[in-house]
Amino acid sequence: MNTAIEQRQHWMSVLAKAPVDELLGLSEDAIKEVSFDVIRAPEVGLTQVRARMGNKGERFNLGDMTLTRCVVRSSLDTLGYSYIAGRHKDHALRAAQLDALLQDPQMGEVIMDRVVRPIETLLLEAEAKKRRETDATRVDFFTLVRGED
Repeated sequence: MNTAIEQRQHWMSVLAKAPVDELLGLSEDAIKEVSFDVIRAPEVGLTQVRARMGNKGERFNLGDMTLTRCVVRSSLDTLGYSYIAGRHKDHALRAAQLDALLQDPQMGEVIMDRVVRPIETLLLEAEAKKRRETDATRVDFFTLVRGED
């Protein structure tokens, strides 16, 4: 796979998972200099979630999930897309705007340093905290083997 595609997948994932207040706060200054045309306004819809039993079996439809999507074009002539779990239209719009800016070579590194990397650090810390809390409640079960009768 192309590294440019992997990088874009990574930052889109971070933007989609970002806490809304953090995303809006960190990115406010970054988007002021650029104007955006909304190609597809943030809209809420449903998507089908598929799963596999034990990650091995046949796929089955698990259920529906609410999704908000958005598409914008920046004045730098890049298209930005976003797909956000839930119903937060401001989150979807800002993530699409940042995706458009991240594709520009000059703006991309600035946005990575100011927005994406701090949010990524925040997400990793939250995941580590959750893992520690879960591990604290772990119970190890064991079975005693009796001799044969």
